[in-house]
Amino acid sequence: MKYFMTAFTMLFMGTIAAQNLGGKLIDESGSPLEDAGIFNKTNGQHSHTDGTGHFVLDRTSVNDTVYFSRLGYATQTKVVSPADLEGSITIILQESAISLDQVVLVSEVDALSKLVDVDVKTNPVKSSQEILRKVPGLIIGQHAGGGKAEQIFLRGFDVDHGTDVAINVDGMPVNMVSHAHGQGYADLHFVIPETIENVNFGKGPYYADQGNFNTAGYVNLKLRKSLDKSMLSTEVGQYGTRRFMGMFNVIDSQNSNAYLASELYLADGPFDSPQHFNRINMLGRYRYALSGEQELLLTASHFSSKWDASGQIPQRAIDQGLIGRFGAIDDTEGGQTSRTNFLLNHNKNLGSGKSLNTMAFASHYDFGLYSNFTFFLEDPVNGDQIKQYEDRLLAGAKTEFKNNSARLGDLGFKYNAGIGFRYDNVDDNQLSHTANRQELLERLAYGDVDEVNGYAFAGAAFKSGKFTFEPGLRLDYFKFDYSNSMSELYDSRSEEKVAFSPKFNIIYSPAEKTQLFLKTGIGFHSNDTRVVVANGGEEILPAAYGVDLGTIIKPVDKLVLNATLWSLFLDQEFVYVGDAGIVEPSGKTRRMGLEVGARYQPLDWLYVYSDANYTHARSTEEADGEDYIPLAPDFTMAGGVTLGGSQGFSGGLNYRYIDDRPANEDNSIVAEGYFVTDATFNYSIGNWTFGLIVENIFDTEWNETQFATESRLFNEPESVEEIHFTPGTPFYLRGKVTVAF
Repeated sequence: MKYFMTAFTMLFMGTIAAQNLGGKLIDESGSPLEDAGIFNKTNGQHSHTDGTGHFVLDRTSVNDTVYFSRLGYATQTKVVSPADLEGSITIILQESAISLDQVVLVSEVDALSKLVDVDVKTNPVKSSQEILRKVPGLIIGQHAGGGKAEQIFLRGFDVDHGTDVAINVDGMPVNMVSHAHGQGYADLHFVIPETIENVNFGKGPYYADQGNFNTAGYVNLKLRKSLDKSMLSTEVGQYGTRRFMGMFNVIDSQNSNAYLASELYLADGPFDSPQHFNRINMLGRYRYALSGEQELLLTASHFSSKWDASGQIPQRAIDQGLIGRFGAIDDTEGGQTSRTNFLLNHNKNLGSGKSLNTMAFASHYDFGLYSNFTFFLEDPVNGDQIKQYEDRLLAGAKTEFKNNSARLGDLGFKYNAGIGFRYDNVDDNQLSHTANRQELLERLAYGDVDEVNGYAFAGAAFKSGKFTFEPGLRLDYFKFDYSNSMSELYDSRSEEKVAFSPKFNIIYSPAEKTQLFLKTGIGFHSNDTRVVVANGGEEILPAAYGVDLGTIIKPVDKLVLNATLWSLFLDQEFVYVGDAGIVEPSGKTRRMGLEVGARYQPLDWLYVYSDANYTHARSTEEADGEDYIPLAPDFTMAGGVTLGGSQGFSGGLNYRYIDDRPANEDNSIVAEGYFVTDATFNYSIGNWTFGLIVENIFDTEWNETQFATESRLFNEPESVEEIHFTPGTPFYLRGKVTVAF
């Protein structure tokens, strides 16, 4: 016991030996630079700056060569002197054009995310839909008038609206548990695209700080702490599109910054029945540098949208000439939603490589959606329209301690540990049968959900020669409560469950610009609370067992190649079908795949990238030929080319491709693939930028979302199961004018 306590004390107190290089990175205005990279070329050690710009680089010796780098800034090189090791140094990075050679390949499990950040910086997102497309291999589709969360595809998953991808904004969760429409529902439309600083992501369940829904992967958006300049933008285009955006510096000093951002978006879409879509976003953010090397970030935002939708239409209705591709069987679909967020981020530098990061949030969320997937299958008189509604309060907090220069005897390592919780109070969670959005015909499900998720996690990184070993562990506790308002008697049920999720990753770096990695781990996604109580708490946190084997190489400064072989196995689960109010079993599944990618910047003004992904996805409990996973993509590609700089002409061409895929278990119904190309053209002079945005530049006829659905039209004697789809946007031209000041 004595030896155990000694080791434990050394681990968490972080006894520090000599030969640490410590200091701070700032920009030319004196503001701290977060998440800048510090890399010791001599021995391979690396570190990052915390939220206050401070860093400690362990095991540094005199005459070591150290790189200081951050995307958008010129990389600095420093040969360590004796004086550097005796005190704290300050490094000033100067702004520079975005370049691949600013990214140093280090031994970290999210190394690819750092490289893909170049994609974001060279070709920023133009809409909220494009945010998720920046993740290699992730495909999205919209099928409800623009206001509904996008359908997501990643690693052979039809993720629906977020069931197997954990999505966060500055640590605040986006996925909604026990949502009225579907588990994990992740609506990112409250994010104004221009406020995004970078997109961090990881594929697979290998990250101890990521919990619920992190099976296929996670995405974390980081928002700008401050603005370089204020900005006004106006966008006008086809289909009644108008967008007005403004970002304004309110306070701009070394110790504090504040800005306001707002967006108004209006569109009718290409449909025969106008969408009447409108969305308004507002955001305010305040940063203050406290005494004692602390930073406080306060963020408040509000989002509201309304829309009409034409829904998913059956192919036979078009073939029979009843409607066109942009027509509707029931054009009374649509909805409205809003979300108000308050977010606090606090970063504290504790010295000697230690930092404490705390995040707390509260959100109020409203959701109402009207849909009709089967038309007159269930109710031949009134139709099958349904209403899904909920009123939610979401709150939580997380604290994480990091030590980048800990020692256990002669062994130096890094570690992090954190605790947190999330609480969802969902009132009036309901599914109802309605007509024309006005008449309530029947309540199908109605009740209140309370769900608590408490968690703790810890991870470490041990470097030995050219190997880095990263063990991790996560523990999640869930409490599910459901009060069924449909019952004549008081009916409130509760269940509890614990998930234990170990991780272990190995990174081998035989050379400065080459690394190989092996990632292993267990993740999970929770089931809907209504599933949990209906199933007596059994099989309610289905586990995902994953392994990745891959490499990233940088043969020259401006060329990066990556490749990964991966496998993911999912346990049995029971799924709550929000559109029908029923619970369905879903058996074990296995997915295996290959991912390859390349990023090349032969010239300062020319950037090219491409990613290709192949997946073999099958159910393990069904007979051959009947074991397909509906809508699981087997091959996808995405990429593009970006031209130009900050002044004069610039532009880009981007493409995305998804192969034909099975729409049902025996592949007798096929969802058609597509290849769509978008383009942007900009001309900048002074503070003004004039642009053209062209979606689907070749006017391809494509189906954005597709489902195998059994439905019945008004005059049909029998139902038919076939592809129902939402048509993809045809050639779509918008003009844009932006002024910075």
